[in-house]
Amino acid sequence: MGPLPISSIRIGKIEDVQELIKSKPNKVPERFIREANERGLLVSLKTHPHQHIPVIDLSKLSEPHTHDDHLFEILKLSQACEDWGFFQVINHGIEVKVVEDIEKVAKEFFEMPLEEKKKYPMEPGTVQGYGQAFIFSEDQKLDWCNMFALGVHPPSIRNPKLWPSKPARFSENLEGYSKEIRKLCKKLLKYIAISLGLNEERFEEMFGEAVQAVRMNYYPPCSSPDLVLGLSPHSDGSALTVLQQSKNSCVGLQILKDNTWVPVLPLPSALVINIGDTIEVLTNGKYKSVEHRAVTNRERERLTIVTFYAPNYEVEIEPMGELVDDETNPCKYRSYNHGDYSYHYVSNKLQGKKSLDFARILN
Repeated sequence: MGPLPISSIRIGKIEDVQELIKSKPNKVPERFIREANERGLLVSLKTHPHQHIPVIDLSKLSEPHTHDDHLFEILKLSQACEDWGFFQVINHGIEVKVVEDIEKVAKEFFEMPLEEKKKYPMEPGTVQGYGQAFIFSEDQKLDWCNMFALGVHPPSIRNPKLWPSKPARFSENLEGYSKEIRKLCKKLLKYIAISLGLNEERFEEMFGEAVQAVRMNYYPPCSSPDLVLGLSPHSDGSALTVLQQSKNSCVGLQILKDNTWVPVLPLPSALVINIGDTIEVLTNGKYKSVEHRAVTNRERERLTIVTFYAPNYEVEIEPMGELVDDETNPCKYRSYNHGDYSYHYVSNKLQGKKSLDFARILN
């Protein structure tokens, strides 16, 4: 999975948003200002209550008190994947200290001087390092966000030069956190398989040595949050995505539900899970990846740590036979190599669910 040729991409000047608010706290440069129909209009939590986002209690799946508990939670999981593509998971079993430790070093990384962070640059056409990803032209609008992304597993996708020596314990904390998130993803995929009436090991056996990457997103306050987006609308190319939002962060995640942007406020100690394009294809559209975006806040910052979990790049992906019926549910997606799709995904700007056109069978 090599990057695009650096010389072929002209991305223009990309201003660091943290530096912008230091030097020009009340000015939003033109390149960040969105067209009126794109802007991050703040949606009222009273109008669209965040509590409607499904909540899955993992303890009732892994250690059910009764058979009914297990069955009810599996049904909730199925409905969450089919109707929302998003859910929050509580009682996930990851120790509070592990979560706090990764949050601490992520925050410390973004607080370092720009010169230090620039030692780990995200080069044009790549998705690892510090900067902004998915930028492919000089006139492309920018997100009000700084990113730091790393390949985690397998070791072959890592770029050791981008793993920072500062802050202290960054690598150690990320390794520990990523191992716990990997275990969580395996559990969730097992229960998702059960919810589909499949063998619980179906995804584990299919994915091979799964690919795992992490991206840390820092959204500084913005003097005109109604003019910008923290992160452009998109679906994820992964199988599952796990989002951790730091304590005291403002509401920022919005998902597209029934043509309305609905805000998601993570519950205390919960993790937000979303279905990626890969699961949509494998389930022949039964479980759908959902378009989502991030908005900003005038006064408060937001920090998220996002893990992407996907099949090995060598795996061939196609709808599972059990979920295809020539008469009632014909095959909606072609067979493809997951590495090819991943390359396609990272080689294009974020644009809703457009990346999935790569796999769709157009009638």
